[in-house]
Amino acid sequence: MRLAAMLSAIYRCNKPVIARVSGDAYAGGMGLICACDMVVALDTARFCLSEARLGLIPATIAPYVIRALGEQASRRYFVTAELFDCATALRLGLVSEAVSEAQLDATVQQLVETLCANGPHAVRACKQLVQDIAGHELDETLIADTASRIARVRASAEGREGVASFLEKRTPSWRT
Repeated sequence: MRLAAMLSAIYRCNKPVIARVSGDAYAGGMGLICACDMVVALDTARFCLSEARLGLIPATIAPYVIRALGEQASRRYFVTAELFDCATALRLGLVSEAVSEAQLDATVQQLVETLCANGPHAVRACKQLVQDIAGHELDETLIADTASRIARVRASAEGREGVASFLEKRTPSWRT
């Protein structure tokens, strides 16, 4: 339950969480990575859902892994416990960026700087938007919800400041 609570806290954190993967990730490490919003990994990193090899199942990490890998890839890697390389992880969407060891810290830092340049409330709302909408049917309720969300954000102080700074060709207040 502590692992489940930790993964949930990372996944539900209202700020973006970046995984910096500097080595191989197996089992629970895969769950940790999958709970994050972005994953920057060494291009030499390897990944494995190894539980079946031990006679176990990846149940606690499954909600995060399935969201990150998709159902089809999860079916394969859950039951085979195959090791896969970073290129495969990148192709599957598990890894956002695959970089050399020399680029790892700079790539993570660039992501952090990119995030910090955006409206902080908008970043939180974007993260929540993805979590709330992923997997839901595109119906009238969803359409109304998304229209309501953008209306609220546009009317917020941050939304008004962002639009005004764009129109006035100046830096928004949250970047100063």
